Amino acid sequence: MAEPAPPEELTAPGERRFFWFQGLSARLLLLTVLIVVVANLLILPPNLSAFEEQWLLDRLRAAELATLVEETAPGGVVTDRVRAKLLANAEVVSVALQVHNERRLILQAPRLTRTPYLVDLRRRDPLFWIAPFRTLTEADDRMVRVMARPRFREGEFVEIVASDGPLKKQLLAQLGRLMGIAAFTSVMAGAVVYVSLNLFLVRPMRRITLSMERFRADPNDPRARVEPSGRRDEIGRAEGELDRMQADLRTALASRARLAALGEAVAKINHDLRNMLTSAQIASERLATSGDPKVAQALPRLERALNRAILLASNTLAFGRSEEPAPDKRLLALRGVLEAAAEDAGLTPTGVRLNIDLPAEAVADADPEQLHRILVNLLRNAREAVEAEAGRNGVGAVLVTLNLEPGLWRLRLADDGPGLPPRARANLFQPFAGSTRQGGAGLGLAIARELAQGHGGDLVLVATGPEGTVFDLILPGGP
Repeated sequence: MAEPAPPEELTAPGERRFFWFQGLSARLLLLTVLIVVVANLLILPPNLSAFEEQWLLDRLRAAELATLVEETAPGGVVTDRVRAKLLANAEVVSVALQVHNERRLILQAPRLTRTPYLVDLRRRDPLFWIAPFRTLTEADDRMVRVMARPRFREGEFVEIVASDGPLKKQLLAQLGRLMGIAAFTSVMAGAVVYVSLNLFLVRPMRRITLSMERFRADPNDPRARVEPSGRRDEIGRAEGELDRMQADLRTALASRARLAALGEAVAKINHDLRNMLTSAQIASERLATSGDPKVAQALPRLERALNRAILLASNTLAFGRSEEPAPDKRLLALRGVLEAAAEDAGLTPTGVRLNIDLPAEAVADADPEQLHRILVNLLRNAREAVEAEAGRNGVGAVLVTLNLEPGLWRLRLADDGPGLPPRARANLFQPFAGSTRQGGAGLGLAIARELAQGHGGDLVLVATGPEGTVFDLILPGGP
């Protein structure tokens, strides 16, 4: 496990210093000590009650044994001197025994001026746990009368009367011992739990937190990477997920930087490109006056290409810095849109051809320019995939079908190319990551999906393999 950083390094740039007593370690230590103290306080009354009961029972058994002297004394008479000594040894004032409903006072001091309170050990008082505190809080020099079943003599119960002064002193001593034990166990348990949790929980969490703070301050800081410890618990999973998340964010930031660089580059050339395209438009207008039928036939396609080139340059710049504009939806004839997209994508009857299997009257409610861009990207990708396959001589087909579903329509484009490689499948719709063509930027499918989602639909990969690739363009509404 990595060593903890010095205190001055536990603060990420721009963050306030983090003090120990504000952290999880101090709170865990305090919480552990409080829990142990509360646990000791909960067991304190039963412990004191058991101690008091045992003390009284010991006095009673000692007094019961002292009464056996009466049976061995000559004539069954015990002198005052012997009686006083027996009572002093047992620490009682008097001893009585009840046999066959007859109470016999066996040993008794010469005088008993104080009325005792009763403790009957033959049955358990429901409030036995407060008896020690009652003994400790009452006035001094009280007398207690204790009754219990005899152990060494025959009878119904044996009874003693004793002063509770010695009992109170013993209870205070026991209370002091218990409080000392509680304090010692609290400190020791708190220290053990603190060290254990700090070693296995707090220190790894501190590493994770510090890594996140440093990553937020500077994602390129090599110290911001958390090194997974290999643990198999939640901490290990958090370290692994944080490491993967940081890697994904670095990749996303790098892509964003490339997009920003692309936008800056396009911004620099956009002005010159527009001037070039404007000159081309002027030239096309002059060609329109030539009167040549072939020029007149090719001129509309040239004008569409020039207009879309200008729009694509602007949209590429917009993609690098902002979202696509909201679609301007209109009713469009699907067959005409597909044929225009196939023409711009380079599909031909002798090469990669377009096969349309949908009703001639099918229409869709979509932005004409954005739908054209989506279809051109898909059809161009299909053509390039077929042309790149060895032995095909650039001959293939793209089949377009239409499936109706409640509230949406699904335009399926299936080519007979070689399929997508695994790398392209993993990053298919990621900018700069999903291209399979040498020199490709990987923006085509990313832009197409963004345009489809802007319509409230989606662009999904249905299947890919040696038999070809199938995409579904899903848009809301119905043809």
